[in-house]
Amino acid sequence: MRFPLLAAALALLLSTPALAGKSDGRLDVYFIDVEGGASTLIVTPAGESLLVDTGNPGTRDPNRIVAAAKTADIQKIDYLVITHYHTDHFGGASELAKLIPIGTLYDNADKNENRQNEKPTQAYLDMKVDKRIMINPGDMIPLKQADNAKAKLTVQCLAARKQFLDVKDAKPNPFADQARNKPIDGSDNANSIVQLLTFGDFVFYDGGDVTWNIENQLVTPNNRVGTVDVYQVTHHGLSLSNSPALVKALEPTVAIMNNGTTKGCEPETFATLKATHSIKDIWQLHKNLRPDGTTNNTTPDLIANTDRNCQGNFIKLSIAPDGTSYTISIPATNTTKTYQTRKH
Repeated sequence: MRFPLLAAALALLLSTPALAGKSDGRLDVYFIDVEGGASTLIVTPAGESLLVDTGNPGTRDPNRIVAAAKTADIQKIDYLVITHYHTDHFGGASELAKLIPIGTLYDNADKNENRQNEKPTQAYLDMKVDKRIMINPGDMIPLKQADNAKAKLTVQCLAARKQFLDVKDAKPNPFADQARNKPIDGSDNANSIVQLLTFGDFVFYDGGDVTWNIENQLVTPNNRVGTVDVYQVTHHGLSLSNSPALVKALEPTVAIMNNGTTKGCEPETFATLKATHSIKDIWQLHKNLRPDGTTNNTTPDLIANTDRNCQGNFIKLSIAPDGTSYTISIPATNTTKTYQTRKH
């Protein structure tokens, strides 16, 4: 009588999906369509999750985040980083916390010189999380290394609240002469948390909405970041960010833009990306549907969503277990391209 029960239990075990990353050792990153906000889900080979920003208020963006988490077989957001207090970045957090458990929340802990109009809502302050920590430059997100990992994983804060990581051996930026400043940005964008992810030799940069003059300080006269493989285009591709002194110094192979149909992907930023000779491909969450879209769009196959009323397709980045190569795909359209990691 025990053997049928044993067989049934074994069948159930074999049919249950493994935790994301554990089966193949890859590091996966989901760029979630939150219509010109920003939300990036990182799923580690050890099965942990790190979400950067939660999109807009309401139910649409949290539901899209949960859908991506289910695709990745994630039942909890272990770490949540809110880069700054603009509603297209933190607005979905309180609703998300009702849909999926959230572990440690990293943010600027309500520290902002311009607090009068840009501050977290009471719902955000009251939402259920396991722990809250104010992040500082140099802090590492304490992600676990997978058993028998072939590549070491790190996520470090480079900047927050207009303060920067002190890098003793930072090299001079050859593009420092392009670091002309723009009018001072007094919004909370300038306080954005900037992070750098490394997985073996692979490097990924996420600057939230950090603005132009702060970017210049980050990489001039010395480049505190170094070079990267993938650049998440800052601030949805707005020209308030994406200084050429930063983008060209990072020397990315790929740029991924979390833009909307009429938000981001602005001409000055697009020109900077095209003028950065290291960039092989630009991927976009949305097609730019403004009148300038005839010239300021990447090739159609690298755009996840082309219609104004779309299903919210995501872009997926998957890094090989040894960090030596990575694949970017739009699963909804069966578009896939593979790149080789550079030495940095």
